[in-house]
Amino acid sequence: MSRHRVATLDECLVSLVAPHSYEAEQYRGLRHLVEQAHRTSALSVLAVSSASVGDGKTTTAINLAGALAQASDARVLLMDVDLRRPAIAERLGVEEGRHGLVDAILSHDLKLADVARPCGPLNLAVVTAGVFSDIPYELLRSPRLGDLLEQARRDYDYVVLDTPPLVPIPDARVISKWVDSFLLVVRANTTPRSLLEESLNLMDPPKVLGLVFNNDERPRTTYHDYYAGSGRHNKGGAPWWRPFAKIRSVFDPDAAGRRRPERRREIR
Repeated sequence: MSRHRVATLDECLVSLVAPHSYEAEQYRGLRHLVEQAHRTSALSVLAVSSASVGDGKTTTAINLAGALAQASDARVLLMDVDLRRPAIAERLGVEEGRHGLVDAILSHDLKLADVARPCGPLNLAVVTAGVFSDIPYELLRSPRLGDLLEQARRDYDYVVLDTPPLVPIPDARVISKWVDSFLLVVRANTTPRSLLEESLNLMDPPKVLGLVFNNDERPRTTYHDYYAGSGRHNKGGAPWWRPFAKIRSVFDPDAAGRRRPERRREIR
């Protein structure tokens, strides 16, 4: 991807188009969480999902991958695993004429290097979904996908997967055996609390790295304005995140040994 094309991308992709903005700093905070998990627990393959459609998981996956790829010593792969509604190619302005993930799953002649394309100027490569298939679940449960992800684990420091939402279909759950951790994207004031709880109940708790609250409208302080500039990219609210260790009290107030009812209002 050329610098000119980066400049013409959707302004929501702040890690690529406005890396010095306040919103991009929030994704760097998320990057810090992922980097810590990479050092302490060898996290490499990270899936980004949501409870339902429209919560912002693709935007989060792209921005997180972009934030990770800003490190000069990091090799980052962004992969579109949402085979029913792929969006990464369109969001990044990448032509789908070349082979993608589906092609590599169906053809053992195609290697990961054959379907991963550079997305400069960052240390970022992208695997788009590829040709449309009407058997996405069968493809995602195929051992061939596991082989490709193992190759990605060897070739890259971080592999970010944009996966389907958790509740409506089982696709994201079927690939969990090949994933180190999940980030669950929640759209502030939109994602129903019951749907979020159902999503967490469908997942193995040790594999949930954290929640990303998208489209949050919390007011910024003058401290943020001073360090992040004018904030002209702050459309729809900046994302913020919470590690899973701090999430349990939202659903189980006694988990931390004392009730904290005020935190229940943060998910509406």
